[in-house]
Amino acid sequence: MTKPISWNQPPARRFAALWFPFLPTDRIRRAPGCAAPADRPLALIEKVRGALRLFAVDAEAVAQGLALGMTLADARARVPDLAVEDYDGRADQLWLERMAALCDRFTPLVALKPTDGLILDITGCAHLFGDDAGLVADARHRLRAHVSLIRSAIADSPEAAFALARFGAEGTTLPDLPVEALEQGEDVLTALRRAGLRTIGDLSGRPTAPLTARFGSETTDALDRLLGRADSRLTPLRTPPHLFFARRFSEPIARTEHALDAVAELAKQAAEALRDRHAGGRRFAVRFYRSDGATRDVAIETGQPTRDPALIIRLFREQIEQAADPLDPGFGFDMIRLAVPVADPLAPLQLGLHDRAADEEAFAALVDRLSVRLGRGRIRRFVPRDTYIPEQQMLALPAIEAAAPVAWPQPASGEPPLRPLCLFDPPQPIEVMAEVPDGPPHRFRWRRQMHEVRRYEGPERIAAEWWRRTKGPGLTRDYYRVEDARGRRFWLFRHGLYGSERKHPDWYMHGLFA
Repeated sequence: MTKPISWNQPPARRFAALWFPFLPTDRIRRAPGCAAPADRPLALIEKVRGALRLFAVDAEAVAQGLALGMTLADARARVPDLAVEDYDGRADQLWLERMAALCDRFTPLVALKPTDGLILDITGCAHLFGDDAGLVADARHRLRAHVSLIRSAIADSPEAAFALARFGAEGTTLPDLPVEALEQGEDVLTALRRAGLRTIGDLSGRPTAPLTARFGSETTDALDRLLGRADSRLTPLRTPPHLFFARRFSEPIARTEHALDAVAELAKQAAEALRDRHAGGRRFAVRFYRSDGATRDVAIETGQPTRDPALIIRLFREQIEQAADPLDPGFGFDMIRLAVPVADPLAPLQLGLHDRAADEEAFAALVDRLSVRLGRGRIRRFVPRDTYIPEQQMLALPAIEAAAPVAWPQPASGEPPLRPLCLFDPPQPIEVMAEVPDGPPHRFRWRRQMHEVRRYEGPERIAAEWWRRTKGPGLTRDYYRVEDARGRRFWLFRHGLYGSERKHPDWYMHGLFA
């Protein structure tokens, strides 16, 4: 009798691990202008406690008996023709991240295993490549140009997959692995060997409490993760997008126009998925995968959530046409992926009697087109901030990322504006004469010109925001709206209260009224 399928049961997790034993030396060998001779063994060195030691070696150096941690003097005594380069951990990290970017064509969940491996969560992805083995074979083929040796394995937990790739051989199972697969310190490994526990199988059948008491909880936690008895999570190199859609081609497409047609089809799929979620995308990213392994990313943003396929593909076309580096298919694209990294709720649009919503939508579309053509930061929108400090009450943000426009305060009918249109940031110092130290200004010098004050309004007192101060006491500002003899209107302030905050307060010009 056939066992019924449980549709509510989540699929079993599957992880693929890729280990690169000679990644540091492979990077040196493949770097442009490599000075290391190809016919000599290579080692990378790093100073440890005043002595130069081998940090990484290539396959030829291992074959001649060199090992990690050996001093450079001992290594040269054993292999006189050894080629030596300095170890660069940052360059290795970037090299590993580059290979991780190549692997995101297989799954969006790709994690680094510092400093020489990758782990891929291939749950639900393997059928696109035949099976698990087919996916791993394709990944190994595409990474051959970056490293000389790749060891791989597939298991139900990331720790088990990487342990099998690093310490296992053909047909090896988890119980056969050495205790080094736990990746614990040398003191713990030595204690395990002295206790006669040399393999994972020796540990797996023993009670947890005695092992924890003797070797520590970190050891038993690592054992549980390795055996799948504890939940393991990957930390992917890139945060997976809300939605992504991919299209693979049996034969690479070599025309940019055909690639954009494929993007349009993916945009329609994205629009349908966003409609089902009652959401709209704010950012869309397309990655073009070339058959030679190169990738090209193109991204667009919108000021408001959208799920209009026509708008999405039009912005992508403009972005590609405006790019200084044209989209080069090379030998053809064999895969194209559209992702929606940022999505916001989007309710159905209800048109009013005056169709104001349609006008706002048209304005948002105009902002999107100009931002794509001129650059993300060229079109800006002012947004208010909750603060009393005048020069900090608004920010100029890229219009494509700013929130929806808000209503600004309006002066009462027939009253002059309280704030000037032109604001200096920072305020400009001026020389002021007043009848009393804390009185209004009677004349002031600004930019080498004297101004006689005929009318004034004020003071408007703005105290320092004590709850936001990080260092030093803030000073009170007394603002005055003044008009000089020629009818020009200015916005001045005295910085600091006379006597209580400062003995001789300074004066500043902060703005000009129209």
